[in-house]
Amino acid sequence: MTAQLNIIPVTLFAQYLKQAGSNLEAAFNNLKDAEISTATFSYYIAVSAITSSRIEGERMEVDSYLKHKMLNLEYQPDLVQKPDDLYQAYLFAQQNQLTAANFLAAHKLIAAHLLPANKQGALRMGNMVVMEHNTGRIQFEAAMPGEVATQLDLLWADIETLKTLQLTHAEVFYFAAFIHLLFVCIHPFEDGNGRAGRLLEKWFIAQKLGPKAWYLQTELNYYTNVNLYYKNLNRLGIFYNELNYNQAIPFLLMLPNAFTV
Repeated sequence: MTAQLNIIPVTLFAQYLKQAGSNLEAAFNNLKDAEISTATFSYYIAVSAITSSRIEGERMEVDSYLKHKMLNLEYQPDLVQKPDDLYQAYLFAQQNQLTAANFLAAHKLIAAHLLPANKQGALRMGNMVVMEHNTGRIQFEAAMPGEVATQLDLLWADIETLKTLQLTHAEVFYFAAFIHLLFVCIHPFEDGNGRAGRLLEKWFIAQKLGPKAWYLQTELNYYTNVNLYYKNLNRLGIFYNELNYNQAIPFLLMLPNAFTV
């Protein structure tokens, strides 16, 4: 791998490749949409939206949300609003190229019932301590406010570079997971970062490999293994400027494990 990147480490790829397996291309090519999807309802997008929301502590049960989307069953607004906002963000991503501007537009959709209008799609101005939703314990301190814009610009510069390169499937999954990881560590928004980071990961895969990416159930895998998800994030350390990315392999390997969900 000869990519010259600003912020995404490339030195772990050889180690990653040894553990990620050699069948990623075949597994990706075998992805198919669910038979119950229709022109107006995407089953896998609905599962992605609700499981990603559940990771963030939303109370809506997965089965109930699927009934809500498939059968138009009504539930209390406070149960469905945020997952529905995320569902719309996924649809937007399906229909638009991955760019920094489009990603901010997607965050506006995600944050419609999370943040006031002036903070939707806007970078945070204050400090951010990231907490694990199940326990309330502090995970780490995200990038300082004065660093957020610079660090995010570096990440987007890397994404734009990667968009121009011919990458193997293994390289795409490696970089997608690292983009997810770095984005969450920067934590550029006041809320909705986890949801946005998981969407960004999948959006990058779709940008590089095509629309079958939207059938890959990464969010369901993270939700099913949520304690491991947070444990692997915690391996890097507590403070943004001291994070040890040599400890990132366990987190990176969770993405290809989604093929077995």
